[in-house]
Amino acid sequence: MFETLFKYPRVLARHREGPVADARERFLTHCAEQGLARESLLRTAREVLIIAKHIDLTTGEAISIHDVEAAADRWAAHQQQRCRLRGFALEGSRQLFIQKALPWLGFLGRLEEPENEAIPFAGLLDDFAVYMRDQRGLSAVTIRNRCWHVEKFLDWFTELNRSFAEVSIRDVDAFLSLKAGRGWSRVSLATSAEALRSFFRHAEVRSWCAVGLASGIDGPRVFKQEGLPVGPSWPDVERLIMTASGDQPRDIRDYAILLLFAIYAFRSGEVAALRLEDLDWEREIIVVARPKQRRAQEYPLVKSLGEALVRYLQQIRPRSARREIFLTFKAPFRPLSAGALYHLVSSRVSKLSIQIPSRGPHSLRHACAEHLMAEGLSLKEIGDHLGHRSAYATRVYAKVDLAGLREVADFELGGLS
Repeated sequence: MFETLFKYPRVLARHREGPVADARERFLTHCAEQGLARESLLRTAREVLIIAKHIDLTTGEAISIHDVEAAADRWAAHQQQRCRLRGFALEGSRQLFIQKALPWLGFLGRLEEPENEAIPFAGLLDDFAVYMRDQRGLSAVTIRNRCWHVEKFLDWFTELNRSFAEVSIRDVDAFLSLKAGRGWSRVSLATSAEALRSFFRHAEVRSWCAVGLASGIDGPRVFKQEGLPVGPSWPDVERLIMTASGDQPRDIRDYAILLLFAIYAFRSGEVAALRLEDLDWEREIIVVARPKQRRAQEYPLVKSLGEALVRYLQQIRPRSARREIFLTFKAPFRPLSAGALYHLVSSRVSKLSIQIPSRGPHSLRHACAEHLMAEGLSLKEIGDHLGHRSAYATRVYAKVDLAGLREVADFELGGLS
């Protein structure tokens, strides 16, 4: 494997003569079989050589995650002493060391399995999550966010060494005050209070705590316009989409994704979850799963998006057994994550110097709603387009813009089609 990767004799000798060369070569062969690109294999080879020099694998003992982190600290200190890296770059190098070491040691069977730390009141949290999913029909993102806030509270409450039945409104107030003192914004505190209210309403029904606790939870006041959805103007959306009108593979993929965010107002999770079978070319329909409505929703496949998807699928999409439409460019091929989709939008927004509070995909969802409002569609039509269950979720856009009436089916992206 080394001979395949390295052409220069001195570089080849360095890898051949380094510590545990056989173990490193077996791992690289395994990575190649998993479909890693040559560039990724080269980076992995360089990193595992560094790791082998800082972690002693000749003893036969299991290596713990703490051992890996300590070795990464030594490597970072070594680079700092030689003035090679500092600041964020130094921390990035440390994280790369850990990121590459763990799968390699796991492949060799040398990684010590960490003990699973018990999550405080895990049963209560799991029950709450099931309730939100099965009875409330909330989206996976909403469930995850609420559970995150509740888990933070339960972690804090565990340190008090008291039964959950003893929890009081004073405990909730103390927790929120602590978070306020640690820099949480009013919006974050209000979100946490809302999550805790929902959790304690469920806890009261389950008789886990005293009745009336949920109604006593008050978050900070969020001012009337503070939570108003703000997206880029429609001319800025058009400029943003045009940044991906080139012939580079990334542009071709991003162009189709940006159209989904702007024209259809899809959420990140909905775009990431789109599958090849969700495209009905015969009927010119695209189907998206709506978790909150517990059904799939069909949209007309407009010409601009259809052409963008055909170009991506025929020219750019990696050959893979995966059914998700949008995949990473480098092996092992996998669906784009929410973080990747956020970076896709925010990096292009930043380059255009578009000044908006949030620069992620959700800002384009807001922009679409505001554009539809300006075009004169009713709140009911806009809500249907956004996949809202009720007009209540849509009426906030009535504060954003105004105008006459038009049908969603006629909506297209103007000169971009």
